[in-house]
Amino acid sequence: MELRNRRGIITGAGQGIGREIALKFAAEGAHLLLVGRREQTLNETAQLVEAAGGSAEILAQDLGSADGVNAVAQAVASWDAVNLLVNNAGNVRAGRLENSSENDVRAMLDLDLSAPILLTRALLPQLRTSGAADGSVIVNISSSIALVAMPFYAVYAAAKSGLAAFGESLRRELHGTGVHVATVYPGATDTAMMTTNNAGWETASVEDVVNMLMTALAADKHEINVTPESARGMQQLNATDSLAVDAMIVPGLADMEAAVQDHRSI
Repeated sequence: MELRNRRGIITGAGQGIGREIALKFAAEGAHLLLVGRREQTLNETAQLVEAAGGSAEILAQDLGSADGVNAVAQAVASWDAVNLLVNNAGNVRAGRLENSSENDVRAMLDLDLSAPILLTRALLPQLRTSGAADGSVIVNISSSIALVAMPFYAVYAAAKSGLAAFGESLRRELHGTGVHVATVYPGATDTAMMTTNNAGWETASVEDVVNMLMTALAADKHEINVTPESARGMQQLNATDSLAVDAMIVPGLADMEAAVQDHRSI
């Protein structure tokens, strides 16, 4: 796949994986709309993008809000081409389901699942037009929790699993149109989202995760697992014998609950 000179949107671009993806595409000459909640961090990413060889516009917008998706669509409505969409924005709130507020549940589903679906829907006409000419790319950042659903992350797991299924279905729907749909499964990554998690999970560096992602995209991969190799044995076991994974996890539930109860996006 050709990654040079892309024109597109990256959500959650103010930090972490979103910022690093922006810099990788910037090095290939991309022009990007950087979307996130905080104008300051978006400006910082934009400066880094320009230093890396790309160009950028910013849009400070909460995609979980009622007008978030429309604001993005309007921002790129006049572009000659839109051939890249990275659905990266997300949030997490851990804890027992019965202790989760309705607002917390809706916030995760709105940003982690509904927003990527609705944003893709809104931009698909432009992505299809550009795809027919030069090829377009949709990248959905799911999570390893879609491969092994961990306790105390029931809603987050539902959202990320839903995003993975959305990507699989859309990939088949768009077959032959020139629109490449890729789903990415990061494990615990050294980002701000992980700073409030105390479970002691092995974390990968943002740079390593995004390097693997870009290499896989260039090789036309669709299902991109960028979790550490040490975690993949449990993923494989879960696919063939999920009750065996239950037996591994359940004895440590109390300690896990204590460790993750304050895990929330910041």
